[in-house]
Amino acid sequence: MAGHRVTLLPSGWQFDASEQLSLMEAARAAGIVLPASCRNGSCRTCIARLREGSIRHRIEWPGITPEEKREGWILPCVAVAQSDVTLEAPGARRKERA
Repeated sequence: MAGHRVTLLPSGWQFDASEQLSLMEAARAAGIVLPASCRNGSCRTCIARLREGSIRHRIEWPGITPEEKREGWILPCVAVAQSDVTLEAPGARRKERA
């Protein structure tokens, strides 16, 4: 299973993401929580800016405007890495240990 390296800004945290998982699912598996609410691309809670790399959205029309898409905004809950990526995700936090 091929994986891609994801780097989060401004934290510098990194994790691997396979092409079978959304960026949000891969982050959670690595102990990183990205802001989320709906997890289906409609609420925009998870919106982040793609600074480097390429992704594909699992759904044709995620809840971002064409202008936002051109500016690099993505929804990690429905985005899959197609290469190593760098995301600006200031709301990311480490998962609390139980």
